[in-house]
Amino acid sequence: MSNPRQITARELHLILLYSHWEFGMSPAEFYSKWDVSYEQIALICSRSDSTVRSWFRKGKKQRHPTRNDSLHLAFMDLLLEHFEEIPHEVLQWLHFN
Repeated sequence: MSNPRQITARELHLILLYSHWEFGMSPAEFYSKWDVSYEQIALICSRSDSTVRSWFRKGKKQRHPTRNDSLHLAFMDLLLEHFEEIPHEVLQWLHFN
């Protein structure tokens, strides 16, 4: 087993920035911006179709997306907006090849 890398002050700063990052997008924002179905939102968020439908309900049966769901939608929005601008090397690191 290899030794893990030490966390430097720079890396600790990045961890702190990331932990307070307010990056996210609600399902309603994503749905109104892109011509997608609830099923496609479910794929993006790794949720069931019924869970996604419950995000759009009103009343007692309404459910709310998690922070991770809003991160997935925001990241997908970023990819949809800027995919062609992302350097090939970064796409390889993300396994988008």
